[in-house]
Amino acid sequence: SAASDVYKRQVTLVVCAPGYPGSTAEAQPAMDALAAAVAAAAGWQPGELRAVYHEAEEAGLVRLAQPDAAVTLVPLPFWLKHRAALGLAPRLQAIQQGGEIAEAWSLVVPAAAGARPSDLAGYQVLSLAGYAPRFVRGPVLGEWGTLPPDVTIRFSQAVLSGLRKASAGAKVAVLLDRAQAAALPSLPYAAKLKVATRSRPLPVAVLCTVGERMPAARRAALVKALAALGSRPGEMDVLAGVRMRRFVAVDQQ
Repeated sequence: SAASDVYKRQVTLVVCAPGYPGSTAEAQPAMDALAAAVAAAAGWQPGELRAVYHEAEEAGLVRLAQPDAAVTLVPLPFWLKHRAALGLAPRLQAIQQGGEIAEAWSLVVPAAAGARPSDLAGYQVLSLAGYAPRFVRGPVLGEWGTLPPDVTIRFSQAVLSGLRKASAGAKVAVLLDRAQAAALPSLPYAAKLKVATRSRPLPVAVLCTVGERMPAARRAALVKALAALGSRPGEMDVLAGVRMRRFVAVDQQ
């Protein structure tokens, strides 16, 4: 039957953004709208593309283990951490609403702290990217220098709590993304904090295919549809629903 043919061809876009707002259930209407718009643009039948959101790393990994999960949209630290195990091949970069194609991370420390990596001995670094310590030590802070081995890097959504502790002089540093860093000057205790270093601009999120779960022709159609998303009536609203501005070619540099 036609319905069973659609089911056989069905692929799922798994969006996983550890620590970011929203739950799987809350995001589902926006995910459904995204899947419908992309499927239509790709010339696919209704129902051939599904989309689901997970705000936790482990839940995202469980979903990505399913054979229909042929494409995924993830933050750069997730991609770097799991690309080898999952066979994540980057196809496009996503630009978030209000954001740029590449954005810097800012390391915020107590105002009285030193400004060199060695001054962070014994510190705890809190960040939305903390689930990927190699990303923090490498691409984000590697050009600044090598963090002492006793620095602990921890995933945390509670950046305000961390910043408050740092402002009180605790051995806490907080690694902020663009949006979080933009809000820093408005904090009542901002004068008791300082930015020790900023990373070079890095891609924010990447859209990847997962292994060889999709034939090349279907993959090409899907990537082309996503790259053009926003050019037809109503599609900007669909992108806004998932807090995205557009998808662009992967930076090959």
